[in-house]
Amino acid sequence: MNLALRYAARSDVGLVRADNQDSGYAGPDLLAVADGMGGHAGGDIASTLAIRALVPLDGHEHVPDGALDELEHAIGSAKQAIVDRSEAEPQLAGMGTTVTAILRAGNQLVMAHLGDSRAYLLRDDELTQVTTDHTFVQHLVDTGRIAPEDAEHHPQRNVVMRVLGDFEVDLTPDLSVREARPGDRWLLCSDGLSGFVTPDMIAQILISVVEPGECAETLIQLALRAGSTDNVTAIVADVVDLDADLEHPAEGAVPHPADALADEPLPTQAEVVGSALRDDLVPGTAPLVSGSTAPDDDDAAAAGAPGVNDDPEAEEALAAGAKPRGRRRALGVTLTLVLVLVLLGGGYAAYGWTQDQYFVGESDGQVAVFQGVPQSIGPLHLSSPVELTGTAVDTLPSYVQDRLTATIPADSLADARVRAAQVVTDSATPEPTPTPTPTLATPAPTTTPGATPTTTTAPTKPTVQTTHGPATSGKNA
Repeated sequence: MNLALRYAARSDVGLVRADNQDSGYAGPDLLAVADGMGGHAGGDIASTLAIRALVPLDGHEHVPDGALDELEHAIGSAKQAIVDRSEAEPQLAGMGTTVTAILRAGNQLVMAHLGDSRAYLLRDDELTQVTTDHTFVQHLVDTGRIAPEDAEHHPQRNVVMRVLGDFEVDLTPDLSVREARPGDRWLLCSDGLSGFVTPDMIAQILISVVEPGECAETLIQLALRAGSTDNVTAIVADVVDLDADLEHPAEGAVPHPADALADEPLPTQAEVVGSALRDDLVPGTAPLVSGSTAPDDDDAAAAGAPGVNDDPEAEEALAAGAKPRGRRRALGVTLTLVLVLVLLGGGYAAYGWTQDQYFVGESDGQVAVFQGVPQSIGPLHLSSPVELTGTAVDTLPSYVQDRLTATIPADSLADARVRAAQVVTDSATPEPTPTPTPTLATPAPTTTPGATPTTTTAPTKPTVQTTHGPATSGKNA
């Protein structure tokens, strides 16, 4: 077999963050996602340095025996680049990034993984999470301290234990070699996606959306609709057999949805997304390739790209002074159609998932608890108010009104009730005004003739026992 990858990469800054600290790369031989540490300065720089250290592996023939060593060496180079940058700019100390990378080596795929970004494999319509999260909560699950279902709502679920950074601890990545099979679909993503879209929904989209770019964009949009508070990055890649005879398939072979793209040429230009596109983060280096193989609408029209000036409807629109829709403008329509098909063709599982979600928003001018997701598909509304608090939204501060307009995601109905009550309580509680403490005059001591003067002894300062090192619990003193 002569295998190749059909790939696409997409990224979004998300609903909350001011900048995108994710970086992604998809090329003929390399797929990689890096999620910069959001709580540290320089997370965008760390993820960019990681991707830049991996990029030289793309576009070369690799053999399985040597590819694993090459990938591990590239990640070591990324760590050294982060250390060097942090030493040169001390204000960046503590920066780090996750790394999940796949390198194609003939008919095999070698993988390296650090952190909580994930790699999923869809094979025969069954989704498998290939990577293991390097998080504190996953450690609790692995050691049997909490159940897997409790991990999703654990307050420390975002604490990452192993990342690529400028730390003195040498943390080696998980390394593995896997077989590449025609028909396999791979998803690499940051936790901005996997933390907000369920595996069942991810599987539904990977199965139903054929084109990798539209599939990646649909997954990102679902994460945003679910209220993702992080940057969101997704890479979708199909393993294809260049020698397959699609006109005369083997007897008993099951057609794969991606076979519909068999006549489409494979991408040859890599796609870079996220902070890795910013040339200012790594001064003095050559820019990476363009962020997408599909040009923007205006650029395509100016260049006479296929699909714009070759389209009679687009030419009529241009003649009338209107902008052509192009692939990106059509994406919203495609997304809507895909979701409709998922809801209708995928059964009630997808709709059932939406009805297990809750959020806080506004209904009838009041703070309300909603069931579902804050999205509509044509005439179909995927949410409805289930409880009204009786608090008028227009009586709340403007910043609270803005939060309600954007909606406040919740983990459950009980959590939504708590969040709604907290919105009302916090808004109604005035800032406490400190009360001045009156200074009392100290009366002069009265001396009785012939009496023995009384000496006042200063109170003894309490003894404070200081312990060093981590606190222990669950042990008798």
